[in-house]
Amino acid sequence: MDALELARKLQEEATCSICLDYFTDPVMTSCGHNFCRECIRLTWEKAKGRKGGRKRKGSFPCPECRELSPQRNLRPNRLLTKMAEMARQHPDFQSRDLCAVHQELLKLFCEDDQIPICVVCREAREHRPHRVVPIEEAVQEYKEKVKEQRRRIMVEFEKVSLLLLEEEQRLLQALKAEDEEVGARLRESSATLERQGHSLEMLLLQLEDRNEHSPLQMLQDMKELLNRKNSLSVQYPEVTPTVLRTVCRVPGQIEVLKSFQEDVVLDPTTAYPYLLLYESRQRRYLTTPLEGALHSKERFLAYPCAVGRETFSSGRHYWEVGMNLTGDALWALGVCRDNVSRRDRVPKCPENGFWVVQLCKGKKYMPSASAPTPVTLAEPPSHMGVFLDFEAGEVSFYNLKDGSHLHTYAQQQFSGPLQPFFCLGAPKSGQMVISTVTLWVKG
Repeated sequence: MDALELARKLQEEATCSICLDYFTDPVMTSCGHNFCRECIRLTWEKAKGRKGGRKRKGSFPCPECRELSPQRNLRPNRLLTKMAEMARQHPDFQSRDLCAVHQELLKLFCEDDQIPICVVCREAREHRPHRVVPIEEAVQEYKEKVKEQRRRIMVEFEKVSLLLLEEEQRLLQALKAEDEEVGARLRESSATLERQGHSLEMLLLQLEDRNEHSPLQMLQDMKELLNRKNSLSVQYPEVTPTVLRTVCRVPGQIEVLKSFQEDVVLDPTTAYPYLLLYESRQRRYLTTPLEGALHSKERFLAYPCAVGRETFSSGRHYWEVGMNLTGDALWALGVCRDNVSRRDRVPKCPENGFWVVQLCKGKKYMPSASAPTPVTLAEPPSHMGVFLDFEAGEVSFYNLKDGSHLHTYAQQQFSGPLQPFFCLGAPKSGQMVISTVTLWVKG
């Protein structure tokens, strides 16, 4: 007999047949059956009121065998008290191992209903047509499925890792080739300028040397020098663009970031008085230009800005912004500290609590004036993603049109809670779309 069967047997012996729970202060009748003292007392109390319930004065039928047993003959069963206490504390037996309906061990597994059942349930009409296997066999099958799934996960991630490694090598090779190409063109331009500079320097030396000759000799040599000067063609090298053609684009990265996507909700109480917010689902404006709005401490007054209601002080968060902007648009988006200055015009840089990208007059797309290497794009993106990793101290920006990475701010840690930040420029500079809210500056 295994430990579970032993535990079950102990449970059966230590259970009162009246209350179906472990014995409490068990007593034995003269016929040898055991019950909780309170259970047998209540049973006999009920029997007093029944017609013909009492067969002899002071005697009552046993609930198990119906034999008459004098009430005064009830004897405490100390051994059963100890057994009941052992059953309560037995670590190998839990109620979850028993069928809730039949109080039998759950030895079988119904594959149709995906639940464990007992042998009595197996014969019931509900489970009779189903495929039923021993629970040990079902556990083994489950372990095999887990093992196979683990193998598949490892194989698929290995494939993705290989593809990412190949793409990484391709991008690095493309960047190296671009570096060598631009370097070669710059070196060629430098060499051309150096040769032309040497020729001009030699001509200048000859002119200075002729300056020491007699006037007649100078006039005689001038024709030759002028011919040499006219034959010397100064060629300016072609402009070599320094904007990188190779972009950082990791396959599947945007899909991974979308697992952290937030439904960012703009806070109308923080919006610049003439920054209009229109909710498309509600078909109404969330803000209107009001004179009283100038008195709000939460409202931006220096720029047409607004922030999200969410305040992030931990975790990873991602949101997307759509843009329909004109060529002369001035805008910025990213995150800001929740306590940034909202009434003063300050540079939008990390030192002032802003981690943003900006577009200046449709030409430059830069993190901030203090950033060492501004990010320059050929054209402004129409759809951008912002990813905040608070614990890592990073804010990253992505062009969702091609999935390319644009810029990442990285620092040791953020000094306080952050909020999504949005800013538009002058009237007629275009629109931003955050979730279902469109914002623009009233003209």
